[in-house]
Amino acid sequence: MSSADQRPPFKVADISLADFGRREIELAEHEMPGLMAMRAEYGRSRPLTGAKVTGSLHMTVQTAVLIETLVSLGAEVRWASCNIFSTQDHAAAAVAVGPDGTPDDPRGIPVFAWKGETLAEYWWCTEQALSWPSASGEGHSGPNMLLDDGGDATLLVHKGAEYEAAGAVPAVDEDGIDGDGLVHSEEFQVVLSLLRRSLEEDPQRWTRIGQGIMGVTEETTTGVHRLYEMVERGEMLFPAINVNDSVTKSKFDNLYGCRHSLVDGINRATDVMIGGKVAVICGFGDVGKGCAESLRGQGARVVVTEIDPICALQAAMQGYEVRTLDEVVETADIFVTATGNRDIVTADHMARMKHQAIVGNIGHFDNEIDIAGLARIPGIERVNIKPQVDKWVFPDGHAVILLSEGRLLNLGNATGHPSFVMSNSFTNQTIAQIELFTKNDEYDKRVYVLPKHLDEKVARLHLDALGVRLTRLTPEQASYLGIPADGPYKPDHYRY
Repeated sequence: MSSADQRPPFKVADISLADFGRREIELAEHEMPGLMAMRAEYGRSRPLTGAKVTGSLHMTVQTAVLIETLVSLGAEVRWASCNIFSTQDHAAAAVAVGPDGTPDDPRGIPVFAWKGETLAEYWWCTEQALSWPSASGEGHSGPNMLLDDGGDATLLVHKGAEYEAAGAVPAVDEDGIDGDGLVHSEEFQVVLSLLRRSLEEDPQRWTRIGQGIMGVTEETTTGVHRLYEMVERGEMLFPAINVNDSVTKSKFDNLYGCRHSLVDGINRATDVMIGGKVAVICGFGDVGKGCAESLRGQGARVVVTEIDPICALQAAMQGYEVRTLDEVVETADIFVTATGNRDIVTADHMARMKHQAIVGNIGHFDNEIDIAGLARIPGIERVNIKPQVDKWVFPDGHAVILLSEGRLLNLGNATGHPSFVMSNSFTNQTIAQIELFTKNDEYDKRVYVLPKHLDEKVARLHLDALGVRLTRLTPEQASYLGIPADGPYKPDHYRY
């Protein structure tokens, strides 16, 4: 599904779905007042003129509104999804066609995404989103801005530049073990293969791309964690803004978004009655808190597992049982991982679960549940029920129901967070892109958080849609508290 002549290149599942996608985008715009306010405020001045933004973020209807907001502010954009199952094919088609195009005459942006990509296809899509036509028309250049979710685009640029500097990409054997004895996942082996090919084609490609990038705005907890690790190791090639830790992202997307979308995913996948069942939430951060509230609201008896004594105490004070997974693995009905860590639910755990226990993940990556270990059990059988729903039958006859192959179940089995919540997150993304692009000389190669007054601005932009009316401080009250009457109202260290 490539284009010709003056049309932008793209690859989507079915371009004929564009009209359906456009109708849903128009509905979503009404529910995304923050992004529409960005268009109203900056549409005339177009502060992103000259920005070449590569996005790696779930290609949903809500993301389409973000993409078209960036374009209305002057940016050129190329896009890929950040998850093999999260793309909404009608949204991808609508973005490729654009608001002024047709399926026969697409005039949108280059988007490379479809639901159900293989790992090789996924990383090809990421590579395409990072490959911009050069000014000369020969070869490729790169973006000057990244908008990332989970850090895959950032990782590809950094690993590519690292291996180009070394002059070689690590070789691995059939078990994924390299010369230093490090074991690499199946997915990272795909990355290594891509970079091995790239190194042969152009030994300086990723070095040049890294040098041309002015900064990245990162959406999610795990991606931010990667960034801080790179800063500590002195590896960052460009500045980053941590969008995730804006209060109007982490306390809204992670908490309220998961509260909405977790049960949506479980219900669409399984149609089981949640009320009365025992549900285990692994992790009680913002995501885990939203998930626990979601399941409790359906009448589930919720148990929390935690490593952090503060989070564990919070869970207990909110009325949840706090246990270890080993204590409940044989009796619970539903298991949801929300930790951002690896090896939370092992193959041994799943072997001990009751018949047709439901297992799913809502953390960003796919390694919280040991899918590879599950597949290696002798005699186990995988029975596909429907897309992103598999029944794994053990040799003894009992089975577990696994959602989205251990990837984000709310996006793989449903449509992710609702538009209003994503308006908060994506308004932060838009502000962060403007900040990094227009004030780039003020930022070093480290990780920043948007200032409090911008966080409060994002919140303000969403109040009218909910009929909220703020109380105003009197001058005397503001003086008493020692804060401006118009904010910011809390110090940076305040925890909401």
